[in-house]
Amino acid sequence: MHEKLTRRGFLSETTLLAAAAATMRAVEGANGAEPAAKELPKIKLGTLEVSRLILGSNPFFGIAHQEGDAGEQMRRYYTDARIMAVLDEAAALGVTAVASPPYPRWIKLFAKYLEQGGKLRTWIAQPDPPPEMMKEAIAAAAKGGAKAIFIQGGRADAQFSGGGLGLLPEWIDYIKSFGVPAGMAAHGTDTHLAAEKAKLPTDFYYQCFFPPGSLSKEPGRRIADFEKAITRIVKEIDKPIVGYKILSAGRIPPKEGFSFALAHLRPRDGVCVGVFPRDKADMIAEDATLTRELTTSRSAQ
Repeated sequence: MHEKLTRRGFLSETTLLAAAAATMRAVEGANGAEPAAKELPKIKLGTLEVSRLILGSNPFFGIAHQEGDAGEQMRRYYTDARIMAVLDEAAALGVTAVASPPYPRWIKLFAKYLEQGGKLRTWIAQPDPPPEMMKEAIAAAAKGGAKAIFIQGGRADAQFSGGGLGLLPEWIDYIKSFGVPAGMAAHGTDTHLAAEKAKLPTDFYYQCFFPPGSLSKEPGRRIADFEKAITRIVKEIDKPIVGYKILSAGRIPPKEGFSFALAHLRPRDGVCVGVFPRDKADMIAEDATLTRELTTSRSAQ
C-alpha cells in the first residue's frame, strides 16, 4: 500500500527513521564505530541458527486478530519505510530473523532492504495460500531467499482436520527439496504430535499458545486443558518449538506472556512476536529484554 506524501507524512517518516538511528547509536560498540547489536540467546531450526526471539510480521500486513479497525490502522501505519526501520531496530537489539508469508510485496521489500544494507538478514517464510497454490508459494519463498520455510498454522490445521495429514507430507518434502529447514505451525494441539507419529521430516514446529477461537471468544484467557496440552507437546517432541500468539494478539501484558511461554518452553525453543510501535515506541526493546532476562534467570535455576 502506498501513502500520499504530505508534509505531515514526511515528518512522521523522518521522526521514525531518526528514532531507529538513535536506537542503533545506543548499542554501538566501545570503539564508537559500527553499531554492535546486543546479543540474544540463540536456537537452531534444523541447521539454521536464529535468535530465540523472532520478529513476527502480522502487523505489517494488518493481521490484527482484534475487533474494530485495528487491522486497517496497522496497514496505514506500516509503509515499506516503516517496516524496514523496524527490521533494523530489531537487528540492533539482537533479533536475527523475521517470519513472514511470501507475499509479493514482502519479497520485493525484503530484497530492497537487503540491497540497501539492512541488518536483519534472515527471513523465515510461512506460506499461507489455498492448498492448490501452496507449492507455488513455497517455491516463491525459496527463490526469494527464505532461509527456512514452515506451513502456516491455519493451512496445516485444515489438512489435519480432514483426516490423516492430507497434503502436509507432500508439502514438507517439497520444502526440503530446496535444501532449507522445513516446519509447520498449528493452532490446535494434536497436529504436531500426529506429524511426529507419522515421522514427517520436519525440522521445527510453530505452536500457538492460545486455543483456536479464544482470541475473539475468550480474549486474554488461556484454557487449562490447552495449557496441559502445550506441556505435553513440549515434553513429547524433541524438535525445536517456536511459540506464537504468546501475547494473545496484544491482549495481555508482555511480561506475563513472555513469562508463561518461556516457562513452558525449553532453552532450545523460541518465541515469535510481532510489534506495533505506533502505540508503544519501545515494544521491540521490551520483548528483547524479557527474552534475555527470562532466559538467563531460568538457566540459573
